Amino acid sequence: MQPLPRTLGILAVILASILWGTTGTAATFAPSLSPLLIGAVAMGIGGILQCLLALKQIVKQYQLLIKYYNFLILGAVAVAIYPLAFYTSMRWSGVTIGTVVSIGSAPILSVVIEYVNHDFRLTKQWLIGAILGIVGMLLLSFADNNTETIVYEHLTLGILLALIAGLTYALYSWSARKLMLKGISTKSAMGATFGCGGLLLMPIIMVMGTPLFESATNLAVGVYMATIPMFLGYLCYGFGLANIQASTATTITLLEPVIATILAILIVGESLPLIGWLGILLILICLIFITIPFKEYRLFNLDK
Repeated sequence: MQPLPRTLGILAVILASILWGTTGTAATFAPSLSPLLIGAVAMGIGGILQCLLALKQIVKQYQLLIKYYNFLILGAVAVAIYPLAFYTSMRWSGVTIGTVVSIGSAPILSVVIEYVNHDFRLTKQWLIGAILGIVGMLLLSFADNNTETIVYEHLTLGILLALIAGLTYALYSWSARKLMLKGISTKSAMGATFGCGGLLLMPIIMVMGTPLFESATNLAVGVYMATIPMFLGYLCYGFGLANIQASTATTITLLEPVIATILAILIVGESLPLIGWLGILLILICLIFITIPFKEYRLFNLDK
């Protein structure tokens, strides 16, 4: 893989993570909107916008998309399930646990998927980086919630849904990249995958969407979430997937909670203890390990 495309791919995923990190702060401006509705609106409408943008390319490559329909269907179903599982996990087990398990498990599950399909060579560098990132994520989330004493009645189910969210995130990243590797353009692969997933989310928006129109603020938040973090963010993410492995991309997105925390401090007025800043430092070190190509050492010799 050429250094420049890989570098641009990494930068694109970093930009996507920054945009995704704004969603939590944006949602605070519309507290009457349920997290489930926000997730469906953001991923659903954002996905359909991607599809419309790539419609010309999708039509040109529809035969290839049909040929590899298994990856398309898998990705679309994962896109539809992800926001429902993610936001419900936060409702049932709390924002901290839901976010930690969902985002923290995605890189590991992504590697498992790639490893099983012989798409990934596990190295000490990646393993060290991933461990640092996940520990940093735990520290950051613990720091963000270390004063809460709420007992969640559906904690176990919430954790299970968070794992499903992490798995579906890893699945749609992997399936979209597989479509790209089959000769389908980035726009077509992402547009078709997220467009189909967005269509699956439309019934939820139709049933629960009334609060969107109760105030201009609610509508503005919905429009922002669909167009900037999801539409623009996933355009960047799609470009990144075309140039780096899905496991690397999902690990880089550990930057998302760092951005979310910083914005919460600057805009919402929250504070962060020392343990939280240590978590941010570990995540940044993780990004260095994952993105900078040091000399690689395989953990397992698969060539024998």
